[in-house]
Amino acid sequence: MIELDQRQIQLRAHPSSKAEAIRQAGQILVASGHIEPGYIESMLGREKVANTYLGNGIAIPHGLPQDRELIKRTGIAVMQVPEGVPWNDGETVHIVVGIAAKSDEHIEVLRRLTRVLGDQEQVNKLIRTNDPGDIIAALTGDRPPALAREVGNDYASGFEAVIHNKTGLHARPATFFVNLAKKYQSDVKVRRGNDIANGKSLISLLKLGVEHGTTIRVSAEGADAPAALKALQQAIAEGLGDEDEEAPSAAQLVGTLAWTPRSVAATVSGISAAPGLAIGVTRQYMQRKLVVEDRPSDAMEEGDRFQEALNAANAELDQLYDEVKTRFGSGKAAIFRAHSEFLNDTGLIQQTVGLIFEGHSAAWSWQQMINERVAQMQKLDDPILAGRAVDMSDVGDRVLRHLVGSDAPAPATPDAPVILLADDLTPSDTAALDPDTILGFCTVKGGPTSHTAIIARSLGIPAIVGAGQDVLKIADQTTCIVDGFNGKLYLKPHDDDIQAARALQQELQRKQDAANAVRFEPAVTSDGHQVEVAVNINRAADAAAAVEAGAEAVGLMRTEFLFLERNSIPSEDEQFAAYRDMVQAMQGRSVIIRTLDIGGDKEVPYLNLPKEDNSFLGIRGVRLCLLRPDLFIPQLRAIYRAAAYGPIKIMFPMISTLEDWSQASALAEQIRQEINAPKVPLGIMIEVPSAAVLADQFAQEVDFFSIGTNDLTQYVLAMDRLHPQLAKQADGLHPAVLRMIDLTVKAASRAGKWVGVCGGVAGDPQGAVLLTGLGVSELSVSTPSIAEVKAQIRSRSFAEMQSLAQRALLCKNGAEVRSL
Repeated sequence: MIELDQRQIQLRAHPSSKAEAIRQAGQILVASGHIEPGYIESMLGREKVANTYLGNGIAIPHGLPQDRELIKRTGIAVMQVPEGVPWNDGETVHIVVGIAAKSDEHIEVLRRLTRVLGDQEQVNKLIRTNDPGDIIAALTGDRPPALAREVGNDYASGFEAVIHNKTGLHARPATFFVNLAKKYQSDVKVRRGNDIANGKSLISLLKLGVEHGTTIRVSAEGADAPAALKALQQAIAEGLGDEDEEAPSAAQLVGTLAWTPRSVAATVSGISAAPGLAIGVTRQYMQRKLVVEDRPSDAMEEGDRFQEALNAANAELDQLYDEVKTRFGSGKAAIFRAHSEFLNDTGLIQQTVGLIFEGHSAAWSWQQMINERVAQMQKLDDPILAGRAVDMSDVGDRVLRHLVGSDAPAPATPDAPVILLADDLTPSDTAALDPDTILGFCTVKGGPTSHTAIIARSLGIPAIVGAGQDVLKIADQTTCIVDGFNGKLYLKPHDDDIQAARALQQELQRKQDAANAVRFEPAVTSDGHQVEVAVNINRAADAAAAVEAGAEAVGLMRTEFLFLERNSIPSEDEQFAAYRDMVQAMQGRSVIIRTLDIGGDKEVPYLNLPKEDNSFLGIRGVRLCLLRPDLFIPQLRAIYRAAAYGPIKIMFPMISTLEDWSQASALAEQIRQEINAPKVPLGIMIEVPSAAVLADQFAQEVDFFSIGTNDLTQYVLAMDRLHPQLAKQADGLHPAVLRMIDLTVKAASRAGKWVGVCGGVAGDPQGAVLLTGLGVSELSVSTPSIAEVKAQIRSRSFAEMQSLAQRALLCKNGAEVRSL
């Protein structure tokens, strides 16, 4: 409950005008530590664009949404004007309630105020009372609590953290954060740069636009603040409940189906959202536009209708959550928990209620507020976060349907199986699709990381998004083929092409089933050449799933997670426990542990590393470790101690010179001797061109190479793999990258050493074939890719792969390589 004490109440005020009344109410909020003085001008500015008169002699002046940073903490100020002050068009106000709305507690006061408004006798009492306790009781239901203390923009207690979720702080992890924060009494704030969000408001948090790799500061104040901060910090470190996608990414999907029909009337190109082939006839889905007119009735009645609509929408989302959880698991169902959180956003509700009591209908008021927030999200720089505007619009329409009396659309009930065509599909639309009748879909808008795409992949429905306006011109009952692998919609294919597509569907399903059935068997080519298929993982907790998927080893254990999302360097014992647990979880299978690889796109606030203009060329990987023995020595000691529990190999990242290797290996040997540990193989990452060029010299000293194709690609092509325009061109199958790999493998072979690949190319089915053909001995991939990569290797002879690899080296670009 919001705190309201006598400092925030002024009885028997005599303002000379509306502006003076607002200024006096604002000064009360300033004096009580709720707002900066500048917020008073925002309150006056609000009056120029909206009337804050509720009725029955009560007004609720408050500031403009864009000025909320001037609010220190949520609060209200109440000014009693017995003689009244002119407001607008003959309105007279006797109770002025100034609102600084930045938390969820003021909503209850607003709801109480609407009930007071409908009780003329109580309003008259408040206008005449000489006891501020009467006003406090009317608005809070209690007598004055203790005085609240003043706080600044950030609370004193807090921590910094880097968000490592692949798609940033999008709806599902943000919802996880908000729900966790709400379990504690303390107020929680989240800062990104100069912007601050309420940690208990999903909309507020999403509007920060927190992307992958962004540093945020989380602070809290209250009785249980330490516990709240500890829980939130741990939750961020563990990924905020976000699950890795079982399906391959859009980039991995491209080119995994090398088939095109021979004769079609037209081809529509879009973006792959969900893999697979679908064959059928089209059906346009034209979602009914909800017509909202501002036809207000009594404000109390409109408020009740609004509350009923919110309750009904929440009930629907609860049911939808349960249904999706049953079908696809809690990770996918969390999308609709995020939708529910939108409906519980106090700022959204307060502003809607404010518009209702300014004289507008509930439907019109709600639509205005939803449209405003959708527009704000669409302007975010990160396309994934901007894409969440679809989720907000979906939630808005769900409530509007109850307010205007419209039935929910039903795109999933055609009489016969169809290919659905639409301008866009919301997550709610997609969750309602029946795979028996919706064979596939193609939309004008959307992206591969949208919640719509995520659900489509879970349903196993081939899907194309972002295909452009021509989709809406396609007539119903047009025969077509959806190629969800490559984002192509083929219209009016020849009968022979349809038959070929059906045969291919059956073959794809057979291969998938066959790959899963033999996932525990080794990856051996048809002529007897074996390749080890390992897994890239971070924690021992991930090992069981990797082993169940068929992993033969850990080809890359990233150790950064031990250093991230904390306020101090992990101790040697902490690290030892993590490495030992990983080795034991792999049950005798080899584990390659990469030493600390921080820098570039990974930030650790407590290390106080200087900001670099181009951190990818700066102090990162082994460079940092050699400069910071306080980091490197405890990690090496922990790894060597863990080696007593199973087979371990050590790998150094970002080796660019022989001097880097000499220093790192010498220090490792010194540590090994000091603790009398067994010798373990020592290898290096091949990530920069210099290491590949010097591979013949490195091969005389190292025990193995592991190629990190993600970084190698960006350094060879001079294209930042995180750059929004260049990322698509940074293709790991570019001949320039393949030549660097070929150079490394040949140097290693001459010295009798082996080469692995732990980058993204290893998990690309085409990449796995070419890498094997180049002579790579180990492919380390993500858990979902293990079975398919093994199947790809078994499907060909080693001689055939060698031939393909040699032809790929002679290609001009990545597209030519993939066309092989």
